[in-house]
Amino acid sequence: MKAKQAPASLPQHRFPTEPWRLVESEYSTQDLGLTETLFALGNGFIGMRANAEEGREAFSHGTFLNGFHETWRITHAESAYGFAEVGQTIVNVPDAKLIKLYVDDEPLLLADADLQFYERVLDFRTGKLVRDLIWRTPAGKRVKVSSERMVSFEHRHLAVLSFEVTLLDDSAPIVISSQLLNRQDGEDEYHVKSAALGEGQDPRRARKFDHRVLEPKVQRHDGDDVVLGYRCSNSGMTIAAGYRHLFETECESSVETTVSDDQAKTVFTIEGEPGRPIRIEKLVSYHASTGVPAPELADRCQRTMLRAARTGVKALGLEQAEWLDNYWKYSDVTIVGDDPAQQAMRWNLFHLAQASARTQEQGIAAKGVTADGYDGHYFWDTEVYVVPFLAYTQPETARKLLRFRWQMLDSARKRARMLSLSGALFPWRTINGEEASAYYAAGTAQYHINAAVAFAVKRYIDATNDRDFMAQEGAEILIETARMWEDLGFYSTNGDRSFHIHGVTGPDEYTTVKNDNTFTNIMARFNLRFAASVCRTIKNQLPVAYEALERNTGITEAELEFFDRAADAMFIPLDEELGINPQDDAFLDLEPWDFERTPDDKYPLLLHFHPLVIYRFQVLKQADVVLANFLRNSQFSLEQKRRNFNYYDPITTGDSSLSACVQSIMAAEVGHPDLALEYFRSSLFLDLADTHRNSSDGVHIANAGGAWACAVYGFGGFYDRGAENSANEIQFSPRLPAEWEELSFSLFRRGAHLSIVLSHDALSVTVDGEAVQVTVGDVSRLCTKDAPTIYTADPH
Repeated sequence: MKAKQAPASLPQHRFPTEPWRLVESEYSTQDLGLTETLFALGNGFIGMRANAEEGREAFSHGTFLNGFHETWRITHAESAYGFAEVGQTIVNVPDAKLIKLYVDDEPLLLADADLQFYERVLDFRTGKLVRDLIWRTPAGKRVKVSSERMVSFEHRHLAVLSFEVTLLDDSAPIVISSQLLNRQDGEDEYHVKSAALGEGQDPRRARKFDHRVLEPKVQRHDGDDVVLGYRCSNSGMTIAAGYRHLFETECESSVETTVSDDQAKTVFTIEGEPGRPIRIEKLVSYHASTGVPAPELADRCQRTMLRAARTGVKALGLEQAEWLDNYWKYSDVTIVGDDPAQQAMRWNLFHLAQASARTQEQGIAAKGVTADGYDGHYFWDTEVYVVPFLAYTQPETARKLLRFRWQMLDSARKRARMLSLSGALFPWRTINGEEASAYYAAGTAQYHINAAVAFAVKRYIDATNDRDFMAQEGAEILIETARMWEDLGFYSTNGDRSFHIHGVTGPDEYTTVKNDNTFTNIMARFNLRFAASVCRTIKNQLPVAYEALERNTGITEAELEFFDRAADAMFIPLDEELGINPQDDAFLDLEPWDFERTPDDKYPLLLHFHPLVIYRFQVLKQADVVLANFLRNSQFSLEQKRRNFNYYDPITTGDSSLSACVQSIMAAEVGHPDLALEYFRSSLFLDLADTHRNSSDGVHIANAGGAWACAVYGFGGFYDRGAENSANEIQFSPRLPAEWEELSFSLFRRGAHLSIVLSHDALSVTVDGEAVQVTVGDVSRLCTKDAPTIYTADPH
């Protein structure tokens, strides 16, 4: 059993370890794609890749808006009924990051510049990307250039950029060209080159458009404001992007602005003098819509920029820091004894904030808003890996994400009808609610996404006891997803009356369209039982709400009994000889994959072997049965979980970014502490060290949530059965790594904020709010806000 190798830390000569910052002390063009991702900024709506202000060198110049997409017709070589027909791809929107500098008419180009000093810092407490450098120009003049970039957590439609130039030695003419550029439409030299080299076959990368996407609708220069507006040619979505400058200098200067269809440019011409700073603050706004005309969005941009100007850049920065103070109060994970892990954990948590803060009832894409990987689509990742983190740390954000899924129900019902099913079937990958997966075997066949959404509902209700949500949106989701399962499965007529589900794909996409996939059946059983349980709870405790639920969904007691009967009869594969749960009814009949003869450069397998080759073997892309053991922990004995882990772990490639975190959690539980820590580091450094060699396509947001889960569920041993537990308690089975001195984290739980501190000798719980019953080992105590409750290593 061996995890993908991850470093103990980042290269210290270039990325020194700091607990609250990611610092780059040397500039390099060798890994631009990676650093553009690592230092990216976002707020859940606006995302800006960490391209240099000066433009030019870039892996991918990128600015993205959550959910802003173009549609296109999916072409199937051989089409069939029910195949996805319309693709959706996030659009690279007009770029406002560009601020080009010329001194003595010589451009600052980082790749060629004589840099006397360089440092770039992503600060997790201020939410700013700061770059400082000293450039010796070709004429030998030294120029200090400082820039700051911030995408506001407080204001959804706002970003703030600052650019300051100071001549250190001699006078010189200076030109600064601040731009808003539509690159039409995100195509750049790298992607053209990669396609020419045949490297464009990676299905994880975004599709490149073959038509003009953004049709010009607005070109506005109104006083201090500049705004461009567009309409997507196929999807009809509209966008406006604008900027306003605040300009300060004691030097003689002039300003000129020009606006065209695809470029707005404000040029500052300055007679620079030594020691006299030239400072430009650029307020940037983006608004987008599914139907509002671009001119109206342009008006909104102007209002956003006006408010920002009145607030002031300094005050906006203080608001950003205050927002993050509150975020870290409830979301931080502290690791004492492993400084690189501490830095990496906070980097992951910071990107979770950037992916979720201002989604405003939109989803979280697989790459958040850091790039266009996976076309900007929403998957099951959010519900299984991100919502649990948010439910226990930022519950209001979790609620918005679940309401986003609820708003998709009508489309999901239509999709279910297309597949001859009752209820609703959520799309495997989507932006607008319609299925966008062209490969059904590893797409639509993953019906388990329904159970993932139901699981997220449960995690949220466990954490918050939000009865209003449970009785309305939550119950409707649960009913419609359960209906799909009850219709999809069937009762066997051979012997016992067991309930089977055929023709499905589990989380492991290296084994597709199988019968009785263990993960799917386990999660479907959960979905059916939870739907019935929640409906009966509403009926007994909230009768008026239940009457409304009956009217809206047509649910009946007879149907709830159908759900219970199917769940009780659910067939769960079990091999008596091996004592494991087979991944599906035929998995153990497959030939084992020859790992010894598979060189490292052939991973991930999906890029080097035809799917039909992979499907013939016992080989996993990611945890499948082991994931079921984690999500439905109480349904398996410890020994059963250990046997499953020991069988499947050696044949799991970890080609999926969603695997290492789950393997870490279960390794910790079943008694493999060293392996648990190794998998944890694989998850923690997956993007920072680019171990999957595709971090240039964006941050793996679900893996970031998985890193939190490793700490809290794996090493903290946190467990919450919620309504399944009549005592309504939470439990901990601490498993602190030997190398660590202390682990601490926070949880929201039903009106209480819990601060958990775990050492090798004790676990303490401090409660702010309502009392919580907490069990550690076999000791259960009611923890109150009066004083910390201490559980010693030997509680007796």
